[in-house]
Amino acid sequence: MGNPYITIYLIRHGRQSSRLCNVDVDLSLQGLRQAALVGERLAGNGIQTVYSSALIRAEQTARTANQYWNAEYVTEPELREIDFGQMEGLSDQEISLRFGAWRQEQQKMEKDLPYPGGECAGDVIRRVMPVLERIGNHAKGTVAVITHGGVIRSAAACVLGMEPAKYRLLGKDLENCSITELRFDRRSKRFTLERFNDYAHLEKEPQLLRGQWGG
Repeated sequence: MGNPYITIYLIRHGRQSSRLCNVDVDLSLQGLRQAALVGERLAGNGIQTVYSSALIRAEQTARTANQYWNAEYVTEPELREIDFGQMEGLSDQEISLRFGAWRQEQQKMEKDLPYPGGECAGDVIRRVMPVLERIGNHAKGTVAVITHGGVIRSAAACVLGMEPAKYRLLGKDLENCSITELRFDRRSKRFTLERFNDYAHLEKEPQLLRGQWGG
């Protein structure tokens, strides 16, 4: 079998060009810069394959970062962001006005509530973890997976054995182009979480951090 351990870097996409909820748009200029920085950060780490969701912001992040890796590139539609249902395309203000009561229930973390007309964390886990397991079982070496905040938090919660309803305890905000590292053991078929929301490569350019964007 050779090395039974596979490293999977889960990377959140770069900053998108719209503040509306989960719209399929290009990266902003800052997002392209974030993608270049994470590419540079992981250059030399032996990334053999890059996977991304089919959403534009993930694909652009993958292609920009991959200029530093020159790896095989594969699109995996199941790596898409959590389905926010009726909230998609709305501003934060509109969501607060229309779904304020639902948000209060979600914040209690007592039930894994689906977004109105959309998915819950458990739904994301059920569609994403089989993809990550397949990647882990068949990867020829280290891989990068360019995906989304809801996916990364849900997957990390699953690896840690947390209740899906509590996935939002894992980072109030994941930085764009942050690195969350999983290790997959092909013998035990188990993942371990090696690091979470690592954005050291962005700190030298503070304007790229989410606190400077306001969301």
